[in-house]
Amino acid sequence: MASTLLLVVVFVFDLAAFALAVAAEQRRANASIQKDANKSYCVYGSDIATGLGVGSLLVLAVSQLVIMAASRCLCCGKALRPGTSRARAIALFITCWVTFIIAEVCLLAGSLRNAYHTKYRTSLSNPPSCETLRKGVFGAGAAFIVFTGIFSELYYVYFSEAHDGFQPDRDTGIRMGTYK
Repeated sequence: MASTLLLVVVFVFDLAAFALAVAAEQRRANASIQKDANKSYCVYGSDIATGLGVGSLLVLAVSQLVIMAASRCLCCGKALRPGTSRARAIALFITCWVTFIIAEVCLLAGSLRNAYHTKYRTSLSNPPSCETLRKGVFGAGAAFIVFTGIFSELYYVYFSEAHDGFQPDRDTGIRMGTYK
């Protein structure tokens, strides 16, 4: 039987990661062009989205680590009982890792790009390119956080079903009686 406490803890971690990613999307850096005498330059707003994105990345990593430690990453420990639960656990294991990697890449790329600020100074006739993070990068990370949360919790439930009470057959040889 799946541990309800573990599922609640992972849900709370995933919810916190989602909230941080949504907050990062809302607080992306914005830029404006400032003019000074005959030069113009970029002025960037708050850089808090970078910290929120990194925080979301770390909380999601902790959530994944908790699930994988509890299930021994599917590959260590006792064998799983053959059947539908094992097949679903394996499929969900692969799916949750794929969605986790996509979410982490979105959050990392968003955090790095949000932290990047151009420092161009040009004359008034040629305004600088004030590059900022594209809208939706942290939002995509947040969406994949939701998918990762769903798939990882379902993985743990099916893993627990396939793991409970199964004792693999340890008899590997042919038994022979005594000879007379």
